[in-house]
Amino acid sequence: MAPFPTPLSSYAAQPEGLAALLVARIEADPFNAFATVIFLLAVLHTFFAARFIDASHRLQHRRDAEAAAAGRPVVPSVAAELLHFLGEVEVVFAIWGVPLVLAIVLSRGWATAAHYLNDGVNYTEPMFVVVIMALASTRPIVELAESAVRRVAGIGGGTPAAWWMTILTIGPLLGSFITEPGAMTISALLLARQFYDLQPKAALKYATLGLLFVNVSIGGTLTHFAAPPILMVARPWGWDTASVLSRLGWRAVVAIVSSTLIYRLVFRAEFRALATRRPVPDTFPPSPEAALFDAPLPIPWWVTVVYLLFVVWTVVNAHYPALFVVGFLFFLGFDRATAAYSTLTDFKTPLLVGFFLAGLVVHGGLQAWWIAPTLSALTETPLFLGATFLTAFNDNALITYLATLVPNLDEALKHAVVQGAVTGGGLTVIANAPNPAGQALLGRFFDDAVHPLYLFAGAAVPTAIAAAAFRLL
Repeated sequence: MAPFPTPLSSYAAQPEGLAALLVARIEADPFNAFATVIFLLAVLHTFFAARFIDASHRLQHRRDAEAAAAGRPVVPSVAAELLHFLGEVEVVFAIWGVPLVLAIVLSRGWATAAHYLNDGVNYTEPMFVVVIMALASTRPIVELAESAVRRVAGIGGGTPAAWWMTILTIGPLLGSFITEPGAMTISALLLARQFYDLQPKAALKYATLGLLFVNVSIGGTLTHFAAPPILMVARPWGWDTASVLSRLGWRAVVAIVSSTLIYRLVFRAEFRALATRRPVPDTFPPSPEAALFDAPLPIPWWVTVVYLLFVVWTVVNAHYPALFVVGFLFFLGFDRATAAYSTLTDFKTPLLVGFFLAGLVVHGGLQAWWIAPTLSALTETPLFLGATFLTAFNDNALITYLATLVPNLDEALKHAVVQGAVTGGGLTVIANAPNPAGQALLGRFFDDAVHPLYLFAGAAVPTAIAAAAFRLL
C-alpha cells in the first residue's frame, strides 16, 4: 500500500518558485488539490453556519404557523432540523469529512482510507480536550477558580469591569499550566456567570469573545509543556520553559494586559451601565441529587482536592491517551459517588468540541503539501505574517508542527513562525483548538450563532497588539 498522504520527502521535482512547486505537487498527486478544495469548502461553510440556523428557524416558524392555522399539532420539521444540523459549527468538518473519505476510498481504496483515519491521524488532542473540558467545567473546579478570581476582582470593587479584566488577564495565563482548553473552559464559564449574564451590547460581546480567544492563544507561552503550538516544537527544537518564557512569554503578558486595558477604556461607558444592573444569578445547574435541596451543598475541601488531582493527572499525561482516558473513567466513578457536590451531568458540549477537532485534524493532515513549502519560502517578517494568516484557517498547532518539517530552519525563523501561529489563534473559531470550547460555552449569549466576521473584528485589535508585542519589543 502506497503511503498516504504522499510524504513531503518523496516529491522528486523541486522547481524554483512556490507556485511552480505547488503545481508540480498537484501533478505528482492530483488528490492534493481535491483534498484542499474540500477543506476550503469546509472553512467557507463555517462562515455561513449562521445562515443555516436562520433558515432553520424561519422554516420551523412557517411550519408552526401552518399547523396552527390548520388545527394540527405542532411537530418539529425534519427539513428545519437538517438545516439546524448544517448550521452547527462543531459538525462542519465532520460533514465535509464524508466526501473526503469517499474520495480516498474511490481513488486509493478502503484499506488506504482506513489506514489514514486509524493510523495516519492523531486524535490525542481532540480526546484530551473532551476530558479536560469535562473536568474543568465541574462545580468544584469552577468554584475554586471563581474564589481565586474573586479575590483579585475584589481589589477593583467586584464590579463587572473588575471581574471582566481579572478573568481576561489571569484566566488565559492559566493556559500555561492547566493547558489552554482548561483555561478556556474556566474563563468562559466565569465570563458567562459574571459578565455575559448581564446582557452587554453586541459590540462588547464580540470584543470580549475575540479578546478571550487571542489572550488564550498567546497566554500558553509561559511554559513549554501546556500550549499545543509550543508542544509541537519544544522537543524537535530543544526549547524549554526558560527559553520559551524569555522569547515569548513576557511579550505575551504585555500584549494580554495592553489589549485588555484598551478594550476596557474603549467600552468604559458600557461597563458603567453594566454596574447598575442586577447581580448575576448563579446559573450553575445542580446535579440531580443536589437538586433535592434548596441550594447546592457546600463542597468539602477533600472533594475539591481529589478533583484537582484528576486535573493534574490529565495534564501531566496529556500525550498519553490511554492514561488520561483511564483516569477519566476513574473520575466518573468518583464523580458519581460525590454527585451532590458536582455538576458533570451533560457531555454534549465537550463531545461536540472533540468532534469538531477530530474533523479538523482529519482534513488538516492532508494540507502539508502546500503549507510546508509556503512557510519555508518566506523570510522572517513575511513568515510571521504568513503563519498568522494561515493560522486563521488551520489549527495553529498544525502550523508549528509543519514548521518542524522544514530542514535547517533558522532560529529567527523558528521564533517568527511560532509567534505568528499564536498571534493568529483568535481570528477564527478554527484557529486554535480551545476556541470551539469557548464558542460552545458562550454561544447561547449571541443571536442564533457567533458570526465569524464579527468575531474576526473583535479579535483584530488584540491580534494587532500581540503582533506588535512579539515583533517590536
